[in-house]
Amino acid sequence: MPRVRKGAARTQARRKLLRQARGYYGARSRHKYKAKDAVRRGHLFAYRDRRARKRDMRRLWITRITAACRMRGTRYSLFMNGLKLAGVNLNRKMLSQIAIEDPKLFDQICDQAVKAAKAVPANA
Repeated sequence: MPRVRKGAARTQARRKLLRQARGYYGARSRHKYKAKDAVRRGHLFAYRDRRARKRDMRRLWITRITAACRMRGTRYSLFMNGLKLAGVNLNRKMLSQIAIEDPKLFDQICDQAVKAAKAVPANA
């Protein structure tokens, strides 16, 4: 039986790999083995950083809400606990947007949360 040399398949695989490595610097975009490593690492970083972005955004929203709460004389933890007790179901992203775009509405939400937090006894 004749030996199969997979010429077309190998060429297609190399083309696909180098297409994925387009834009990389130097040998990483021109040489097959360097490109293979670079693309593999790129996929790993992309996978990891899609999750890291979610963490970073949540940290940003919390920082913004904290700043808005401090401007109104309360703490983030007291504010969030008050929201829960008051039954206000707004996520941190929405609270952050409200704090930036509609400060008067955030004042009302903050007042409501503080009242709900103070209504509950401290040791309960």
